[in-house]
Amino acid sequence: MNKPTQLHKNFDKKDFNPGASGFKITCWYLTSLLFFRSGLMPISSVLVFLLRLFGAKIGKDVRIKPYIYVHYPWKLSVGDHCWLAECRIENLDQVSIGKNVCVSQQAMLLTGNHDYKKAGFDLITKPITLEDGVWIGAKAIVCPGIKAHSHAVLTVGSIATKDLAAYSIYQGNPAVKVKDRLID
Repeated sequence: MNKPTQLHKNFDKKDFNPGASGFKITCWYLTSLLFFRSGLMPISSVLVFLLRLFGAKIGKDVRIKPYIYVHYPWKLSVGDHCWLAECRIENLDQVSIGKNVCVSQQAMLLTGNHDYKKAGFDLITKPITLEDGVWIGAKAIVCPGIKAHSHAVLTVGSIATKDLAAYSIYQGNPAVKVKDRLID
């Protein structure tokens, strides 16, 4: 017989560690509200500086657009020459972004989820890796534990529930390979 779910404020987070003190998390929350999510700071170099100040590893010539949401910058690494638009990086676990990667408007990188098989709806986290040359399209979603291999593309509004093969274009929900990515 199936048991009902029992949603509680203090659900089982297993061994989850935010990776920073409560003070640092609070400082980041306020900084994020003021400089990132408000859109009041349109200067990419300032946004990159602030992310680095809070522990993000960010390469050179990276463009960060206003309205971006980064949950924990200390769990984010971004390679050289990347573009991060008005996207949501819900990184309860590590998010590793290679070089020359584009994460488009309103895309979501989700490293956390809940275990629907458990009555307490326990937390599950898994890292996300976007290798060099990956493009995550507008409003696309990358689910926990996904690895997008070199130069893969996840098209507009698509949802990656499985790893994306190198030089392949994926579309749909769940995303499936629709063709090879050929670059001139």
